[in-house]
Amino acid sequence: MRIPAIGVDAPLMGLGLTPTGSLDVPPSERKNLAGWYEAGTTPGERGTAIVAGHVDNKEGPAVFYALGALDRGRTIEIERRDGSVAVFTVHAIEVYDAKDFPDEKVYGAAARPELRVITCGGKYSKQTGYQGNVVVFAHLTAVR
Repeated sequence: MRIPAIGVDAPLMGLGLTPTGSLDVPPSERKNLAGWYEAGTTPGERGTAIVAGHVDNKEGPAVFYALGALDRGRTIEIERRDGSVAVFTVHAIEVYDAKDFPDEKVYGAAARPELRVITCGGKYSKQTGYQGNVVVFAHLTAVR
C-alpha cells in the first residue's frame, strides 16, 4: 500500500474480527504495517474495502500517523495479488468520536469500488487511549 502524499509505503496483512466483533488491527510493534479486512471486499472490486493501521505505538509514529493530514484529491495505491495496482482518489477525510462512529457510513456496501482507511484519532487519554478514529474515504479511479 502506498500513499505518496504522506510517505506511506507499507505491506498489508490480512485482518479479521476480534472476539467482540470489532475490526482487528495489525500488531502494534510492527509500526509500518497496515491490514486489510480480508473477509470483506478486495480493494479494487465493487464494494467497500477496509484498511486499518496504527497512528502510533509506544516507540512513536506508526504507518498512519499523518493520515489526518491527507488532502482530498490525493491518491492511494494498493498492489493486488494479481500484480495490478488499484488507484483510489481521496474524496473525504473525517474524524469521529468512538461513541458516534457511523458504522453504516464507513463499513456499509457501496455500488462502486471504494476504500476506507482507518486509524485512531481524536482526543487521547492515558487511561483509555484514543477516543475516536480518522477515516479516509476514497474511490477507485484507475487500475494499472
